[in-house]
Amino acid sequence: MNEKELHNLKTAATKIRRNIIVSVSAAKCGHPGGSLSIADIVAYLYFKEMNVSPEKKDDPGRDRFVLSKGHCAPALYGALAERGFFPKEDLLTLRRWDSYLEGHPSAKTVPGVDISTGSLGQGISNAVGIAIAGKLDKKDYRVYSILGDGECEEGEVWEAAMCAAHYKLDNLCAFVDVNGLQIDGPTEEVMNPNPIGDKFRAFGWHVEEIDGHDFNEIEAAVKKAKTVKGQPTAIIARTVKGKGVSFMENKASWHGVAPNAEQTAEALKEIDAYAAALETEGRGV
Repeated sequence: MNEKELHNLKTAATKIRRNIIVSVSAAKCGHPGGSLSIADIVAYLYFKEMNVSPEKKDDPGRDRFVLSKGHCAPALYGALAERGFFPKEDLLTLRRWDSYLEGHPSAKTVPGVDISTGSLGQGISNAVGIAIAGKLDKKDYRVYSILGDGECEEGEVWEAAMCAAHYKLDNLCAFVDVNGLQIDGPTEEVMNPNPIGDKFRAFGWHVEEIDGHDFNEIEAAVKKAKTVKGQPTAIIARTVKGKGVSFMENKASWHGVAPNAEQTAEALKEIDAYAAALETEGRGV
């Protein structure tokens, strides 16, 4: 990845993080912590990797994305808005009763959403089904999904993992957002899912383990996944819950709580300062 590409991805991720804070704050509810932790992964997929566009949102040959941890819809909506799937100002209507931007992604109402998700474990199951359909239809699209580490406490995740390996779904790539925290506290204390990578290996998946905030590592893992034949790939991404907003980082309390006006201003000040530094840096790229 060259410096310009890296700069563009950092900028995209920063915009997504700003969109997360703005939308959750406007809604006065939502899930900022886990949305912020996946912003870099989502930015890479939507701004570098996936064959998707608002002009061809229903193209049968497009890549598919399934947000299995559906409560982190603010990250997905933030990316879709930046890509032009719907107006950015609509982010301010998140979770309103008259808005199409529901608290969890809805394929019926949100342009660019491939499958409705929310109940944990069902998203990756849907992703497996979409990947099977791609094989049966002899299509070359790829299917990407993001799960949470807390979500991996769900038995359905492992039924889906077993199915994906059984059908040799090498067109499926699942990121696991390992930020170590869920609504009730550290995942290791609630219901320890670790070692997640070893579990996916035992279920027949190819596994890559990365820093989920390092774009070069994200890219290397995605490129490797595209060379793997006869196996689905799990990318175990170590992340920081609340990444990009210092007072939210590594705090389970920000799993499902919206910032108040003062906290929103503080978060946006921090994000905007980073964006300004990126802009200055970008002049030299």
